Amino acid sequence: MSRFLTTLMRALAAWPLPLLHALGGALGWAVYLASPSYRRRFRANAQQAGVPWARARGGIAAGGRMLMELPPLWARPADAPLPMPVHWEGGALIEQAQGSGRGLVMLTPHLGCFEAIGQSYAARYGAGRGAMTVLYRPARKPWLRDIVESARRRPGLDAAPATLGGVRQMIRALKRGEVVGLLPDQVPPDGLGVWAPFFGKPAYTMTLAARLVQQTGCALLLVWGERLPRGAGYRVRVSELGEPLPAEPAEAAAAINRAMERLILQCPEQYLWGYHRYKAPRREAVA
Repeated sequence: MSRFLTTLMRALAAWPLPLLHALGGALGWAVYLASPSYRRRFRANAQQAGVPWARARGGIAAGGRMLMELPPLWARPADAPLPMPVHWEGGALIEQAQGSGRGLVMLTPHLGCFEAIGQSYAARYGAGRGAMTVLYRPARKPWLRDIVESARRRPGLDAAPATLGGVRQMIRALKRGEVVGLLPDQVPPDGLGVWAPFFGKPAYTMTLAARLVQQTGCALLLVWGERLPRGAGYRVRVSELGEPLPAEPAEAAAAINRAMERLILQCPEQYLWGYHRYKAPRREAVA
């Protein structure tokens, strides 16, 4: 299975981006139409956020487009340039944060082309300012785990599993003055989060982002990547949190959720509304 998927990804990686986006849009709609539970969750989450259906429905195709962006990103050789143009806005904030000698935590929701941000950062900033370490949850299937881990580890980009060892890896990276990337709207395992409002409804929210900032004294920035039309690439936007980060875990989680809400409402057409954001956390052994 691993060899088949690797071959398939390499074949799709040769396709032009507009064609991949067209195929991905059709795939997103196929999944939406085939799954009643996914449709209900998609509509309920968008309604909870107060987003009109005329805007939220774009997220159906966006989910498939995000999936079809993976082959050119994951299958490209480590020394090859990015397969699509990426334009950065607010990069001066990154330079300012790293110029202070501190580490940097960058937070992004499941919005737009979040998979492209890490590789784009590595290509633009990684050589002179140290690698970006991204947190990921290892796949349960061994054949898929190997593909994901090899794709997310390349020059200027490293990956840390969502384990105690991965947390230590991120702390070491921040103390070296490097960058850590997190998706704070991902539901953490039981014991690694708190319940905090997300679009007015309690959602189990990770406390890791705030803990990393408080323990290492690093800087904190928000980042998200907008998928541009007609295969024109992406626009990555960087901004500040917009308010002081509270010391209390629940209040800090609520502040980060508010920041994620503001980013999502900038482009609800590209948010993954079908993500099971309000589910109960999975029970796992937590050190």
